[in-house]
Amino acid sequence: MRLNKIGNKRALYSKILVSMTLCVSLTFLVSTIIYYNYYIGVEKTQAFRSDLGNLTQTSKEVVNMTDAAQSLSFQIYRNSTVSKIVFYDKPDIYDVTAAMSELGNYLSSMPYIESIYVYNPKSAKLYIASSHGQNGVFTEQELVDTSILDILNHYQEYKPFTPIPRVYSNGAAENDRVRAYTFLCFDAIGWDRAINSAVIVNISAPWINKEITSPVDSRSATFILADQGKFLSVGSLEPQELSPLETNWVQQRIQGQASGSFIGKFGGVSSLISYTSQDALGWQYVRITPYDIITKQTNSIRNATLLIAALIFVAGIAFSWLMSRRLYLPIDRIVREMNILESEKRDSMFTIRQNTLRDLILGLKPLQSIQQVEKLRQLGIHFTFNDDYRLILLRIDNYQEFRESRSSYLLAYKFAIMNIASEICGQTYRVETVDMNDDGILVLLNIVDPKEYTDTELIETLLRQIQQACSDYLKVSLTLTYSHIDRNPLQLHQLYKQVREASNHRLFYGHGCMISAQSIHALQANLYHYPTEKEKRLVDALMSGKMEEAREHFSSIIRETSAYPFSSVQLTVSRLSVTIKEIIINVQKRNRLQNEGAVELPTLELVETVAELEQAFFALFNEMHEQLAEKKSSKQPELVRLINQKINEAYMEPSLSLNQIADELDMSPIYISRLYKQQTMASIVDVILEVRMREVCSLLENTDLPVTTIAERCGFTSSSYLHRMFKRSFGTTPTDYRRSKHA
Repeated sequence: MRLNKIGNKRALYSKILVSMTLCVSLTFLVSTIIYYNYYIGVEKTQAFRSDLGNLTQTSKEVVNMTDAAQSLSFQIYRNSTVSKIVFYDKPDIYDVTAAMSELGNYLSSMPYIESIYVYNPKSAKLYIASSHGQNGVFTEQELVDTSILDILNHYQEYKPFTPIPRVYSNGAAENDRVRAYTFLCFDAIGWDRAINSAVIVNISAPWINKEITSPVDSRSATFILADQGKFLSVGSLEPQELSPLETNWVQQRIQGQASGSFIGKFGGVSSLISYTSQDALGWQYVRITPYDIITKQTNSIRNATLLIAALIFVAGIAFSWLMSRRLYLPIDRIVREMNILESEKRDSMFTIRQNTLRDLILGLKPLQSIQQVEKLRQLGIHFTFNDDYRLILLRIDNYQEFRESRSSYLLAYKFAIMNIASEICGQTYRVETVDMNDDGILVLLNIVDPKEYTDTELIETLLRQIQQACSDYLKVSLTLTYSHIDRNPLQLHQLYKQVREASNHRLFYGHGCMISAQSIHALQANLYHYPTEKEKRLVDALMSGKMEEAREHFSSIIRETSAYPFSSVQLTVSRLSVTIKEIIINVQKRNRLQNEGAVELPTLELVETVAELEQAFFALFNEMHEQLAEKKSSKQPELVRLINQKINEAYMEPSLSLNQIADELDMSPIYISRLYKQQTMASIVDVILEVRMREVCSLLENTDLPVTTIAERCGFTSSSYLHRMFKRSFGTTPTDYRRSKHA
């Protein structure tokens, strides 16, 4: 077991000690259950044997008493003294006295005899010898023990010399209820089968049952199942009232069966029921002992054992907790450090694998030695570069927006994309995935299916599944580029460059496209010629403010590069960027627009599709056009004022002209000429001439300067040119004009 799996602090020794404690406790519990069941069986057997021996002895006692009662009855019948009261109708007093004395002798010599009755139906008297209660000669009406008369009247229902359990009254002041076994000896010879005489011997039931009488504090009970099916209590000799369940097991499991025992309900209490087989009298004895009495001692042992087990468990837990603190301290620090090291190794293993594969792909550490291969295996990289392999580059579309909106989950999304690609491709290929630390994830596939050399349907099907899964589960759009099949590990970097460059054609194919790097690589054979004429038309359209035409020329130049290597696209975009930047700067300078010299043009690194590139440049075109329009609408009066100011300040300079003013304002001569005429309804040339003529007239009227001097002061190159212009303007010469004003 590895140490880092043992758990928290002190877990190792705590588990060992707790396990030992549990083993000891469980041993106690299991042994207790085994011994408990064993001792319960032993106690049941011992209780049954004890009950059986006791009950059997009682049965023998009753049988012996039966023999004794029979012998005594015969002696009384044969005794000449007693026979006088048995057979004579009217014995004299002396005979009665002698007979009663003889019965008293029998009674005193046998202590187990409760009483002796001699019955003579002819005299209708009973002669009773008893130690308690009625003793003497009594008529049937005077007799307290009336139940004996009932027995005599129904003697046919009883077997001779079979004990009759009964309870009767003897007429004594105390203890008049006598429990006895009655033995009946009678003479019933005659045609009417009536009793001629009878000797009744009542033997004390407590004397016979002294061997089976339960202790006073015992809950056991003994019963007699007599020959007539009566279920009598030995203690009271009264019939026992039984429930239907009890009646059922008495009849089914005891009556007429060999001795045995079973567990049953008696009085609603689970009890051990022991019974004897039938004796010579046809009786069975039953001992019923509550089950908890039998198991009392065993239960005490069981409870003590359970208590000991519980104490051992509690003490063991406490001891384990205390000892584990002491025992674990020496290696606690080692375990903690090992856990930290293993956790760091586990967390950094993915990064190490990614960095190693990335270095191989980027050519920083090419695969050139067996040691490098072995290192890859140690890192869990089982990709074999010496076998046929293919590269697939997954590029996340709209990556800049994706990174900004999900920056905190970017690595998790990339990891999910890698898992999806591995899961889908892993069923067909041996797969490795690498995060290239940009918008790309590279998938390396070992080729196992020979059909892929000529048929790319399988790989394209898998790529579509990857696209669909990422779209459904991650809401991410992917552009996929796959390479041709190679098996040279030294070509890995070049193959990656080829795939990377081919993926740039997403610019033309759009997001979510699938690109074959081999087909893009074939475009290297196409020779690109830059369309200079289209560029010139683009410049003219921009300079003249024809933005729609400029957009058409720009799109045409960019889109026609789709049939050439991506380097041609880069050169074209770079040249167009330089040209457009120069145009924008010149326009800004001439028109004194804002952001002069701070033109920021979009680059291919910031866009993913040609539509985005066009949109970026078109936005720049529109911005420039809007600035010019705004400049025109808000600065035209100011421009006219500046032109007028320039004319008024420099009209005396012969070089003053439209071009000179345009150069000083850094604007197009055509533009300012058209603008000025739109605002003033006059041309700049006409205004310059007008200002000069106005000054000439002033000098002619107010000074005597010669015309030649006036021409020089007013910016005319010669006096003849002044004459010609003056006459065109006023219809007369300067000299005539002066004369007319001084006349």
